[in-house]
Formats: sequence, C-alpha cells, structure tokens
Amino acid sequence: MKAVLWRLIPFVMLLYFIAYLDRVNIGFAALTMNADLGFSATVYGLGAGIFFIGYALFEVPSNIFLHKLGARVWIARIMITWGLLSGAMAFVTNPTSFYIIRFLLGAAEAGFFPGIILYLTYWFPAKTRGKAIGLFMVSIPLSAMIGAPISSALLGLDWLSMRGWQWMFILEAIPAVILGIVTIFYLTDRPEQAKWLSPGQRDWLSAKMAAERGAIANQHGEKSLKAALMDKKVLGFAFIYFCVVLGSYTLGFWLPQMIKSFGEMSNFHIGLATAGVNMFGVVAMIYWTRRSDARQERLGHFAFAVILAAIGFGVCAATLSTPIVAVIALTFAGMGIFSALPTFWALPTTFLTGVGAAAGIALINSIGNLAGYLGPFVMGYLKDQTGSYSAGLVIVSALLACGALSLLFVTRMKAPSANTQHPA
Repeated sequence: MKAVLWRLIPFVMLLYFIAYLDRVNIGFAALTMNADLGFSATVYGLGAGIFFIGYALFEVPSNIFLHKLGARVWIARIMITWGLLSGAMAFVTNPTSFYIIRFLLGAAEAGFFPGIILYLTYWFPAKTRGKAIGLFMVSIPLSAMIGAPISSALLGLDWLSMRGWQWMFILEAIPAVILGIVTIFYLTDRPEQAKWLSPGQRDWLSAKMAAERGAIANQHGEKSLKAALMDKKVLGFAFIYFCVVLGSYTLGFWLPQMIKSFGEMSNFHIGLATAGVNMFGVVAMIYWTRRSDARQERLGHFAFAVILAAIGFGVCAATLSTPIVAVIALTFAGMGIFSALPTFWALPTTFLTGVGAAAGIALINSIGNLAGYLGPFVMGYLKDQTGSYSAGLVIVSALLACGALSLLFVTRMKAPSANTQHPA
C-alpha cells in the first residue's frame, strides 16, 4: 500500500492542484478584470458560477465513460480540453463571452473530481481510503495557498498589449495540457495492470479489492445505473455535499475580494493573506483525515468540521467591520470546510460499488457542485443590493448547519436488503 500511495497520490494531487487553480483563479483575475471589462459583482458572480452548470450537466456521463474506458485515457482527455479552455479565458471581452467560456470550461472539467474519487476506490481499501482521499484533497487549500501569491503577482504582468489577468489565465493553463499528455503514460487503470508492483503485490491487492467489492454488493446490493441515480441515500448525501461545497466556493471565489474590502492592500499582499487562511486549512485537513482513519470514525468527524465552518462564517458575517476578527473567523471556517470535504467522501463509497459507484459518486458531486453556481451568483447579487458580504455569509452559515443536521437523517436511512437484485 505504501508503493501504491507514493505512486498515485502525489500525481493525482498535482493534477487536482492545477484543476482547482484553473477553476478558482477567476477570483484573483476579478481584482483587475472586473474593472477592465466593466463587470458588476452580479455579472462576475454569474460568470464564476455558470461554470457549474456545464459541470453538472456532464458529470454523470463523464464518470460512466471513465468507468468503461479507464482513468488513464479519460482523465487525460479532461485535462487537455480544460487547459485549452482555461487559457481561452484570457480573451473574454464582454459578459457573453465570459459566460460562454466559463460554461464550456465546466463541461470540459466535468468528471475529473468524481473520476479520481472513483479511481481511488479501485486501489485503496476502505480502511485506508480516508487518508488517500484526504491527501488528494489537500490540493484544494494548497492550490489557494501556493497559487494565491503566484496569481496575484501575475496580475502585475502587463506585457505585449495584454493585461496581467490575461497572462495569468494563459500561463496557469499550460501545465494542465502538459500533465494531460503525461497522464496517458503515467496512470495505471487497475491493480492487476500495475507492472510497477511485484506479482505477489498485484495478486494480493486485486484479491483484496475484489473481496471488498463483493462484501459491499452482498450487504447493500449491486446497484444498477438507474438504481444508484434514484437512491434516496445518494440524493441525501448530494444535498449534504451541496451545503459543504457552498462554503468551499464562497472561500474560493470571494475570499480575495473580502480581504480587499477590509482596507487598502496591494494585490500581492491580498494573495499572501489568502494563502495564510488556506495554510491553516492544509494542516487541519491532514490532521483530521488521519484522526478519522485512526479511529475508523467518519460521521462525528464530518459533523464537527461542518459545524465549525458554519460558526466561522456566521461570526465573520457579524464582524466584517473588525477585519482581524473577520479574518480569524474565515480561517476557522476554512479549517472546517477543508476538514469536512475528504471525510465526507469516505462515507458514500462504503455502500456503492461498480457502475453504481460511478453513477452515484458523480451524481453526488454534480448536485453538490450546483452550489458553485448558486453561491457566487447569490453572493454577488446580495453584495450589489446591500453593499456588504454579511447577508451572503449568513446564508452560507445556515445551509452548513442544515447539512450537518441532515446527516442524522441520511445515515439512518435503511440500506437495501443484501438479497436485493438489481439488473446490470
């Protein structure tokens, strides 16, 4: 398992680092792009969020293709197309072109995250899966922590009649295309194909994962595509994930602008402050997933993290006039959000397998990421209407509390009979 961990996790972390950076670097571009193009907070929020309409529409089909064709080819396809479209963001000129490219970018990236989660279920037994998912998802705060000062510094690169935000989109898109090509040669679809493991290791891991899939099928039933998409437990987890993702993208899309509103700061210093908030998120995420794995306990760890995030956003909403307190509150909100995300994904993978896992994981992620559309739009609209971020932060806090409460009902839903047969 150490060989598998060191072979796969650093690489998929790098892929997600680039993916998340290309997804949320719009938050840094907005520091100068909005003024250059005359975008209001509402226009920016709608454009930032419309990414997730394309993302949600193609999420389930994309994951089915990955399950059928293999991660190596499909992840490479995703990365190359999203890299090209991310670079195209440099050439938006008005709200219409902004909306179109963001929509297409979401469609291109659809399936990447749930595809990697599905891929990890092929390689890591349930006992160690929380750690593997946690390390993979450390890329979210890392992309903000490392990418924030880089993105903000690139905003000052006005060269060859192009503005800094345009260069930022182009330069940060190139690694996605390069890594997409590398993926074709580096990733291995299944344990039985891993020539970098010894024959004994391949046989052991293949047998281990087959036995685990069989146990899940016996206990919960082997779900067909339709059964997984209609399962009440899957839909319940989708709502819970929606609430958590709302908090995640509130930080991803609005944190730089909220920090900017606290006082006169250069773009580079805004990037450093954003990096500081996310640095605490990295530490919290690693510690919390290791703790959850060590104790083999998921529900309490997830609920505690979500409640911490809800409190953090609520306190920030009440203290925006006191920047130091507001930033500390946002830091705790980030620690809660980043700790909740990987802990969450250790839950649905305990009752889904096969094509049902491909569809169920994609549906949960698809519905959850609609929060990436609604969140930025509602936050931008309320900011334009009220002149403050407080109202939007209160809504985020309330929905996070609802998500934690919903967990009590979802986890009590009865699993299908072990003898239930579903058509393939």
